[in-house]
Amino acid sequence: MDIKKALIYDWYTVYGGAERCNESFNTIWPDLENFALIDFLDTAQRESILKGKAVNTSFIQKLPFAKKHYRKYLPLFPYAIEQFDLKEYDLILSCSSCISKGVLTSHDQLHISYVLSPVRYAWDLYSQYLVESNLHKGIKGFFAKLILHYLRIWDRATSNRPDFYITLSNYVAKRIKKIYGKESIVIYPPVDINAFTISNTTADYFITSSRMVPYKKMDLIVEAFSQTPYKLIVIGDGPDMKKVKSKASSNITIMGYVERDEMIALTQKAKAFIFAAEEDFGIAPVEAQACGVPVIAFGNGGALETIKGKFPEEQISKTDTGVFFYQQSVPSLLEGINFFMDNEEKFDKSTIRENAKRFSTERFEKEIKETVEQLYYNWKSKK
Repeated sequence: MDIKKALIYDWYTVYGGAERCNESFNTIWPDLENFALIDFLDTAQRESILKGKAVNTSFIQKLPFAKKHYRKYLPLFPYAIEQFDLKEYDLILSCSSCISKGVLTSHDQLHISYVLSPVRYAWDLYSQYLVESNLHKGIKGFFAKLILHYLRIWDRATSNRPDFYITLSNYVAKRIKKIYGKESIVIYPPVDINAFTISNTTADYFITSSRMVPYKKMDLIVEAFSQTPYKLIVIGDGPDMKKVKSKASSNITIMGYVERDEMIALTQKAKAFIFAAEEDFGIAPVEAQACGVPVIAFGNGGALETIKGKFPEEQISKTDTGVFFYQQSVPSLLEGINFFMDNEEKFDKSTIRENAKRFSTERFEKEIKETVEQLYYNWKSKK
């Protein structure tokens, strides 16, 4: 597309799942101009995600302590995102989990938003966020609730700013419909399937890996395995590390952070990958499947779209790639583990990896390119 294009994102601070989407956007369209509230990527991250290009940032970039405490400036985010002047661009892509879908555009510009989720801590995780942040009471709680109240008003009021919505799962598409009243196109995010291979060896342990934060439920996994004779390897670090360690028994090895190559090597030989979070998509279970490893997952959210599985008491088929458990509780997870053990021999590594290929980076880039360009040409032809 020989037109001027801009990509606007919430904030660049780490290289995570959302940033992989932006990496693909910049691969597909090398001439994209990039915008974000802040950019604190290191040189290697910037080279990977942005192909070395600079990011046009907002005034928040220069505020005190913005690098570590940018979230404290949340009340300023709506104002800041509206200060970007994008009038010279024909096509604006936003990649949004918070604020960037609210960027201002005019009637003769096409705005397509790849929404990772409506602002979760302002909507469906509102109460949980306040409790976990200790902001559910007191004067700080009052102001936090007030800020999130106005953020919801702004978020809903700006739902007409994108001309089209694309999102990463049917699970999130339902949330977009409920909150914004908008239909969206589902294009699953990119997973680097080629970085993973199958091992011919299966060792006598299970594995889980994640950031140690409350909604990932790593403590639940450790507590459940402490009641079994099975070995579990736990990879990851974060605020919940102490809590997780306190629930570990001698059959559980908590490794903390490990390099990616070591994580892959350990995952390849595991009996199964354990996943207890309710995610919008969930990249880790897909990566495990790319290793040919079955997944024991909480049966809700994106896992129902990325894993072909059965719940306890259902019949496992040769096309299945994992099993589900019903609730985020120790008894339910134990039921899922026992269900898996009763059917372990029915899972085929090649079949499991084949399922993961549905989410490859190449597939994402092809679908995004075709969809965005078709939407643009159809919109242009009607002008």
